[in-house]
Amino acid sequence: MTRTDVSLTDGAGAAAGILRGGPRRRRVRMSGDRGVPLPLLVPALIGLAFLVVPLIALLVRTPWRSLPEQLTSAEVWQALELSLICATAATAVSVVIGVPLAWLLARVDFPGRGLVRALVTLPLVLPPVVGGVALLMALGRNGIVGTYLDSWFGVTLPFTTAGVVVAEAFVAMPFLVISVEGTLRAADPRYEEAAATLGASRFTAFRRVTLPLIAPGIAAGAVLAWARALGEFGATITFAGNFPGRTQTMPLAVYLALQNDPEAAIALSLVLLAVSIAVLAGLRDRWMTSG
Repeated sequence: MTRTDVSLTDGAGAAAGILRGGPRRRRVRMSGDRGVPLPLLVPALIGLAFLVVPLIALLVRTPWRSLPEQLTSAEVWQALELSLICATAATAVSVVIGVPLAWLLARVDFPGRGLVRALVTLPLVLPPVVGGVALLMALGRNGIVGTYLDSWFGVTLPFTTAGVVVAEAFVAMPFLVISVEGTLRAADPRYEEAAATLGASRFTAFRRVTLPLIAPGIAAGAVLAWARALGEFGATITFAGNFPGRTQTMPLAVYLALQNDPEAAIALSLVLLAVSIAVLAGLRDRWMTSG
């Protein structure tokens, strides 16, 4: 038998194998259509239950009959209004100073960029209470910056509404920076280069070309930052305190109500849960699709 005959025989054997479904069976096994292995299915279901059951329990234990009365009380609306105002202000601060920071990390190559990026993302993993203590050491009346704010401008941030905004922006801005930086890295820089060849300055190219390109990333980051600011607790209570009408946001109101009126705490928690679901629904095209 010649080499050509051997090749033809091998090719015929491979074709027969395909017709018999050999490679197809291997592809089916890899795609998982024959079922999920039990050692993977059991922990997956346990993990799902671990995340879902507490939310179901919150809905089951909600005092639906007294819910309208709970949610229409003056204290709830006061805390909700303060939370919305402070979260929106913190998001605005994050956008104003966070978008340029994200552009710097994505577009400018400078020594120590990796360290700067690590410091920017540190509040994501830093315990919020530690963040509140750090803000006190920096912006308190005896802080390294707060001393000059108090003596030169008469500005005192701790235990004020402005302090709530500062604490929420501190923990929320990294979400926006990471989102915008990722969008900037995915955007084609040749558009900015083309604008520069046409005589546009770097800032003009950023304002007229880059910003429209990354607008969806900014919107997604802003929504995430707003949701994180709305749910902030540790840094807020440490840096701004818990004073009704001045620094008591919804999470602080939930914590206080849990000690005296558990039904009110459940009602307030339900409001925050609804806000979180609305945020997820608004970001479903970005975070909840697998394509």
